[in-house]
Amino acid sequence: MAAFSKKEEEGLSSYYNNKTTVIQEARVFNESPISPRKCRALLTRIVYLLYIGENFATQEATTLFFGTTKLFQHKDSALRQMVYLSIKELAVCAEDVIMVTSSIMKDMQPNSEVIYRPNAIRALCRIIDPSMVQGVERFFKAAIVDRTPSISSAALVSSYHLFPFAKDVVKRWVNEAQEAVSAKSSTSFFGTTSASSYLSFGSSSSTNSGYQPMPSTSYISQYHALGLLYLIRRQDRMAVTKMIQQLGGGRSGSGTALKNPMALSMLIRYAAKVVEEDPNVQKQTFDLLEGWLRHKSDMVNYEAALLQLFLSSPKSTLKFAATRTLAGLALTHPASVATCNVDLENLISDPNRSVATYAITTLLKTGNEASVDRLMKQITGFMSEISDEFKVIIVDAIRSLCLKFPAKHASMLGFLSGVLRDEGGFDFKRAVVEAIFDMIKYIGESKEQALSHLCEFIEDCEFTKLSVRILHLLGIEGPKAPQPSKYIRFIYNRVVLENATVRAAAVASLAKFGIIDDVKLQKSVGVLLNRCLDDVDDEVRDRAALYLKVIEEPRLAETYVKDDSVFSLLALESKLVAYVRDTDATDQPFDVSSVPKVSRVQAAQEAVRPSSLDTIGAPATRTTTPAPPPQTAEETQSAFIQQLTHVPELAPYGTVINSSKPVQLTENETEYQVSCVKHVFREHIVFQFNVSNTMPDTILEQVSVVMQPPEDSGLTEDFIIPIPTLSSANSPGIVYVSFTRDAPEDYATASFQCVLKFISKEVDPSTGEPEAEGYEDEYQLEEVELAAGGDYIIPSYSNFSSEWDRLRTGASMTETFTLSSMESIKAACDSIIDILNMEALGGTQHPPAGTAVHTLQLSGLLTGGGGKILARCRMTFSRGEGVTLELGARGEKQEACQLVIAAIGG
Repeated sequence: MAAFSKKEEEGLSSYYNNKTTVIQEARVFNESPISPRKCRALLTRIVYLLYIGENFATQEATTLFFGTTKLFQHKDSALRQMVYLSIKELAVCAEDVIMVTSSIMKDMQPNSEVIYRPNAIRALCRIIDPSMVQGVERFFKAAIVDRTPSISSAALVSSYHLFPFAKDVVKRWVNEAQEAVSAKSSTSFFGTTSASSYLSFGSSSSTNSGYQPMPSTSYISQYHALGLLYLIRRQDRMAVTKMIQQLGGGRSGSGTALKNPMALSMLIRYAAKVVEEDPNVQKQTFDLLEGWLRHKSDMVNYEAALLQLFLSSPKSTLKFAATRTLAGLALTHPASVATCNVDLENLISDPNRSVATYAITTLLKTGNEASVDRLMKQITGFMSEISDEFKVIIVDAIRSLCLKFPAKHASMLGFLSGVLRDEGGFDFKRAVVEAIFDMIKYIGESKEQALSHLCEFIEDCEFTKLSVRILHLLGIEGPKAPQPSKYIRFIYNRVVLENATVRAAAVASLAKFGIIDDVKLQKSVGVLLNRCLDDVDDEVRDRAALYLKVIEEPRLAETYVKDDSVFSLLALESKLVAYVRDTDATDQPFDVSSVPKVSRVQAAQEAVRPSSLDTIGAPATRTTTPAPPPQTAEETQSAFIQQLTHVPELAPYGTVINSSKPVQLTENETEYQVSCVKHVFREHIVFQFNVSNTMPDTILEQVSVVMQPPEDSGLTEDFIIPIPTLSSANSPGIVYVSFTRDAPEDYATASFQCVLKFISKEVDPSTGEPEAEGYEDEYQLEEVELAAGGDYIIPSYSNFSSEWDRLRTGASMTETFTLSSMESIKAACDSIIDILNMEALGGTQHPPAGTAVHTLQLSGLLTGGGGKILARCRMTFSRGEGVTLELGARGEKQEACQLVIAAIGG
């Protein structure tokens, strides 16, 4: 068929999109005799408008809906198909749709035409009232076990739609769904009229006179039945496990009742989920998976991960699927994927460049150091033959490889600089630039060469965002280089040749060269900035004027150029609000030193992070939903301050000084899940216990947590605020336990034994009411630690080198520790950061791979006006002996240093 011209396309779109005309033409439904061709055309336009998001008013939708139902008795099968499709879509916005239930149910009878019954079933589930589901239960049960797959599948899929508001009724159909899954044969019926003719606008003679049934062996109803069974049983892990074992067919996989490949693929996914949740069934489930590896369907083999065999398949689709999956698997299990490297190397020259791309990407993730140079040469040969999308995949793999094998940085940097000069879009060039940025950050030997490549790139870079980022990096790294003057020419060229945005960024970058201790260089930068005072753009002139003044004043330079920290806006706002509300505190000036700082990069990220208010009280639960990004200390603090203002008993305590992160006190699989948050006030410690009841048929009353502190803890219990009633529906609830700090100037540490106490009552499933009398019960929780470091220190960003020098005359302590259980420097860094709850600076939390010597730099604020505290952690790693740590602490108060040392030593 010839393609539409632009005018024809516009005319067709106008024809379909004119809602007013459609409503006016609805009178064709009332004509006598009915014209099937006109009615089908009009119904098609109505459905099209609904699909593209057109909104019909309720009255308009109702008029069209009942006009459509007048066509129920017409004998044209194609028209009847469109009638059902239309009423399904109009039922969402029309009124009184339930009135057509009897007409639809007439087509659901066993003696009605086979071609109408599936449509009637699908339409009924859209218009039926939840209270009527039980009345049509027998129709759905009969349809589910019908031998015609189209009828059975329609009933099964409709059950999905009914399940959310009629769970109890649909759950009774489990036997019928089981029978549909276990069906030994399947027959599908379609008339001789093709499916496409049902939607045509031509001849109206599409009747059932030529109807001839044809058998089909697709077994598609098994796929839908299996999905419904899992939907019904998904809350019962044992039932799901039993279903997988019954349908799996044993170790050979040949005895399974499932004949449909999609059903088997879905069963494999359910099996993988069960293994993830319950390691106890791992062995028998793996036996089933091994049996499915020998299935005759490629789809089932792929789902069961028979990937290496696919690499030598003549089918490009199978090779693509296998290489793409292996590339993802290589991120977490590179050693397992490495066994396929020989087959993958044969695919580098595959004519399908998508397959070759994923093959080379996987090799980059699994190869050893000796193969890097050879892989680089092979990649270079076909980079020009693939799209930007696949180029980005390869660059990201090389970016990871750079950090894995830093000794090979020269060849990888040469490759990146080469592709940076090639043609490509923004996403591709950004991926290359980000890879070079990582090399500069983590591989010191590559810094100068990488900066030179970036300088050459911005000479003809067409992307403003990339130019600005590179100029910013040159301003940070250039002044630290052995010959900083060689970068100034490239930066000043941007002032001369680029647009206003890039010129402004270049001015800011130049200023950072003007504050280093080099009189000659300062003078040169001053001359260049003076020239920028005549720029046509206001931003460029203003920046030049500002930085000229800053260069003359060292104090301003420290604040506006060298200092990369800003106050956390979340923390600043929450502390200001608390200060205004606290009538006792307003007599004193606001203490800005207690507000934590963040880097400018972190401040930009803060602005786009989700709020923690909705999730902060919930303990971890079993879920497949991806976890949200981890909350920053500032977000956690702000959210808890708002939450605690609604607790009247805590109002006299004043402002919360610090709140810890939630700590889980129970296993995820237990009936009662509890997490704890510690809130530090000026004179009190409040423990917040988030309690969840996961048992749907049980209600807990008078829920409290009893805490037993040591005698010498320096804390005295005030009160407990229990949860009056806790069901699975209103979980989690919160229990508060308050203690007074006997000596507020001291930083008390203690380990508390905790017991969850409650009255348990069973719920009558028929009435939903709890029994009159329950029984007292208790549940032992994990101990709660009030730690020396983490609970009294707030993470805060700072310039480590300048602050460390500033505090050299203040309080300081140094101790040496042996961390014998640490298997690497990285593990030691993670553990120290977690224990001390301090901000890692300068990327020191990411030691180079394989390094044996590293220095971790940390910064924080001590609560209660304790001032700034810095920690320098010098570490050496010896295999078999662990990590030796020299921990140095400097602070504005001696108590801060003592807390840091005690946190590690304790």
